[in-house]
Amino acid sequence: MSKADFSLVMNIAVRIEMLLYAVCLTAFFYPYMTWKKEQRKSRIKKVLMVFLIYILMCFVNIATSVYGWLCMIIMLILLAAASKFLDMDRKFTFFLGVIFTCIRNLSALIMRSISGFLDKYLEQREIGVENGFRDAALNYVFDAVLQIILFSVMLYVVGRLLKKKTMKLHIKELCYLLLIPMTGILFVNIIFKILLVVNENLVFQLYEQFPVFLGIVPVVAALFYAGILITIVSYQKMISLQEEKEKYFVEQQQVHAIQERMEEVEQFYHGIRQMKHEMKNHLTNIKGLVRNGSYEDIEQYIDQMDESMNVFELTIKTGNTVTDVIVNDKKKAADKQGIQFKSKFSYPKSDGYNAYDIGVIINNLLQNALEACENMAEDKKYIYLSGRQKKKFYLINVKNSFEGEVTFDTKTNLPLSTKEKDISLHGIGLSNVKREVDKYMGDVDIRVKKNEFSVTVLLQERRKK
Repeated sequence: MSKADFSLVMNIAVRIEMLLYAVCLTAFFYPYMTWKKEQRKSRIKKVLMVFLIYILMCFVNIATSVYGWLCMIIMLILLAAASKFLDMDRKFTFFLGVIFTCIRNLSALIMRSISGFLDKYLEQREIGVENGFRDAALNYVFDAVLQIILFSVMLYVVGRLLKKKTMKLHIKELCYLLLIPMTGILFVNIIFKILLVVNENLVFQLYEQFPVFLGIVPVVAALFYAGILITIVSYQKMISLQEEKEKYFVEQQQVHAIQERMEEVEQFYHGIRQMKHEMKNHLTNIKGLVRNGSYEDIEQYIDQMDESMNVFELTIKTGNTVTDVIVNDKKKAADKQGIQFKSKFSYPKSDGYNAYDIGVIINNLLQNALEACENMAEDKKYIYLSGRQKKKFYLINVKNSFEGEVTFDTKTNLPLSTKEKDISLHGIGLSNVKREVDKYMGDVDIRVKKNEFSVTVLLQERRKK
């Protein structure tokens, strides 16, 4: 192989390698920047964006001989800047970019150690110049292919781990997750700097001077990779425990609230029972007033009875004690805020539904609706609640007025919370609804139309055990 042929083969191999890495980066980002209901054109635009960012940085590096680490920083900045277009969290986008770069560097370092053995073999052989060019080209292609395979496997494993739990990172969490990969990148760059050092007429080759490094360096690189995996797994477990703790806290709060309302209902029915016992006395008193002809006193007496009975009256009757309490409680809260509240909610007659489960669903939906109406003008505030049974299915719908924009989580298809208070409890309300719905093999449909937010819950009747 001539020198010209060698240069041509190397140029082609470098560009093919560049395209393959660009494809790997795009495939790595794809699950986090696209979602099922997204249009095909939008997906293609996002894929091209990530692909072209990587290609652009590679061409800049080749054309201008800019340091590789500088191109890496520019690529990470561009990916983070494009995060909004990609529908991704900016910190998570930056994290993925660092992980990709670190794994590529680690795989390159491992393969450089492997090729060290091949270099020794080639040096021992007596070959001509043309054969030397040929073997060098084949050696490069062989190394590149093995590195791509190793890199793809390492990246795939990390991708599988990350898919198990979508991460929304805060700055402290990002620093924690980046500690090992950033250290790994620095380690790889330091090793590559000292692999071959030329100072005047002196040439220092690390692997020749210290052959033991041929084994130590790839082991250290593998330990960095293992550290990345362990960090991701431990962080995800920590997040899962935190979410379970938050869900447990919310559930306990809801149970406590329902228990308090149940006690109020018990007092309510106790008052009714007392009223029944007292009715005989009231009738006797009224008869006495009639005999005496004290008609004005009779009217006042009856008015007093009406007032005392109104205390125990439920404005909305749903057909179930638990839902009676929740719906009437939310109506009172709506009345205080000047919100128009209408209900056509009827508790299902079937025994295939649990009152507590339905109570959790409507309590969360109505609470979200109340919060959405808080800052709106009084003449625009409204909440509509309906619930009806249709054969073996039960439909619950809550509509409310709202102002602003709604951003949906691409993984759960649930709206992301815009609350500034209790950041750790974001999305817990609707996720609780989704959890209860899953018990009934049902579905949650959320629609936003103009200034109206609508949630429809479909529950399927459960078989009796």
